[in-house]
Amino acid sequence: MFSFELFAPAFMAVKNGFLLTIAITLASFALGQVLALPLSLVLTSEKRYLRLPVATYTFLVRGSPLLVQLFILYYGLGQIEAIRHSVLWPVLRSPVNCAILAIGLNSAAYSAELLAGAIRQIPRGQWEAGSALGLHRGVLLLKVIMPQAYRAVLPAIGNELVLVMKGSTLASAVTVIEMTGAARVFVAKTYAPFETFLIAGAIYLLMGAVFGRLFRTIEARIAIPGR
Repeated sequence: MFSFELFAPAFMAVKNGFLLTIAITLASFALGQVLALPLSLVLTSEKRYLRLPVATYTFLVRGSPLLVQLFILYYGLGQIEAIRHSVLWPVLRSPVNCAILAIGLNSAAYSAELLAGAIRQIPRGQWEAGSALGLHRGVLLLKVIMPQAYRAVLPAIGNELVLVMKGSTLASAVTVIEMTGAARVFVAKTYAPFETFLIAGAIYLLMGAVFGRLFRTIEARIAIPGR
């Protein structure tokens, strides 16, 4: 039965997973963004043999549920004996690490496609002008192309951070006690799902609002006057 008296203990239980939720969200997002940059450059490459494997990766990741990807990493890889005896196993046997890896790889696929689309929208003349000035391709990318691409996709990247935060709730499916996991444990003890998940939902909503505000502030600071 619904009870206002359960809100306080529900909040105390859920908040125990708050820091882990933040850690998983930020680590997964950082991993995704680090991987997205080189992947986006490969996606815009004129060399088909480079582009095709990355395009296949993004297609598979974006076309399958994140929960399935998480299960494959956590439960599936452990069935491969070679992996259990490799240097990767100390990392992969941790449910937190698997959650970060799965969510990060998922985010990388979406972010890479966003960046690749922004790069393709940059006029070809800018590449040609940079080459005519004798700029090395790396310098041209760093100083001219990528700043424009990131400025164009910054709102979408902000949305991606919120999606990563939402994806972090799936970590509880592999025994990680982040906020959703902590909420499920409390519900199992008290049989009070409404109060508990209402508290958890409110905290997630607040986190999403903070992340959204942060990216809007960054967007305003880097905006080009007059545009």
